[in-house]
Amino acid sequence: MEVILKDDVKGLGYKNDIVAVKPGYGRNYLIPQGLAVIADKVNKKIVAENVRQAAHKAEMFKNNAQELANSLTDVVVELTAKVGETGKIFGSVTTLQLSEALKAKGFDIDRKRISFDQDVKTAGEYTATLNLHKEVKPQIRFNVVAE
Repeated sequence: MEVILKDDVKGLGYKNDIVAVKPGYGRNYLIPQGLAVIADKVNKKIVAENVRQAAHKAEMFKNNAQELANSLTDVVVELTAKVGETGKIFGSVTTLQLSEALKAKGFDIDRKRISFDQDVKTAGEYTATLNLHKEVKPQIRFNVVAE
């Protein structure tokens, strides 16, 4: 079954992409949640026209994302967490904490656009991927230190 995505779906595709999914996933999840529509002839024409009209706006959005990525290259964020005697964190560091730390430095990035390369369960240095645009995904370094 082919569907046209109406919004970005993690692990599947981006807005206005035509993707092939299993029929049950499309009928029971994507379409009822408003994340996709069936890719028939009419919907494909509508999406093609919308993409053509939004090309300039998308280029501007990509340039803004690239400028933000360039300004984030040298930024290192320090996060504090309660750490036990063995160096393990009580709980774990979340994307929300990293998002708030970036906001304190003047970068407003939604927590849903941040993903960790590995689980953050001990103190140390880590990297996170920021999904600013489908072609702009910079890496940012952050340190977890004991309180």
